[in-house]
Amino acid sequence: MKRALDLVLCLLAAPVTLPLGAAIAVAVRLTSPGPVFYRAHRVGRDMRPLAVLKFRTMVEGSAGPAVTRAGDPRITPLGRVLRASKLDELPQLINVLRGEMSLVGPRPEDPRYVATYDAEQRQVLSVRPGVTSLAFLRFGDEQAFIERAGPADTEAFYVDRVLPEKLRIELGYVQQWTLRGDLRILARTVGGLLG
Repeated sequence: MKRALDLVLCLLAAPVTLPLGAAIAVAVRLTSPGPVFYRAHRVGRDMRPLAVLKFRTMVEGSAGPAVTRAGDPRITPLGRVLRASKLDELPQLINVLRGEMSLVGPRPEDPRYVATYDAEQRQVLSVRPGVTSLAFLRFGDEQAFIERAGPADTEAFYVDRVLPEKLRIELGYVQQWTLRGDLRILARTVGGLLG
């Protein structure tokens, strides 16, 4: 049922998401050199490697920490808008159509952070990762939480303070999943994007 819901909702949203995605792709191409898409290396269901698609929001070839802060100079001006509106996540609908992700599920994480999971936390990897989740709604503006850390320990703050709370929320989702719960999360996500 969950997979069927993903496919039906993606198809119903296509008249809006396809033209919007095409316009964003053109804007990314015209405003900074480099590819339109960024492939984020993440860990998917059953520990499988996953290339999560996003619109590129950073200067091509930029290096630095995986966790970004507000005002990060690597982020392009258009990238700031895409990140603030969450429209950089739109290409993940392709991941959903491929069956690599679900519309709702634990957010996929970077392999180096997954390596820190304990046995209980690894339960979040027993389901398809999601484009949105309760943790995504709670920590959607992750940079605001990270700003509490000093510049030198951004990643440590994420791993020690933010990630455990996100995983606690994601575990609750996995252990108490319902179709009605997914619909609520989707409604809250759409409401947050439009609000």
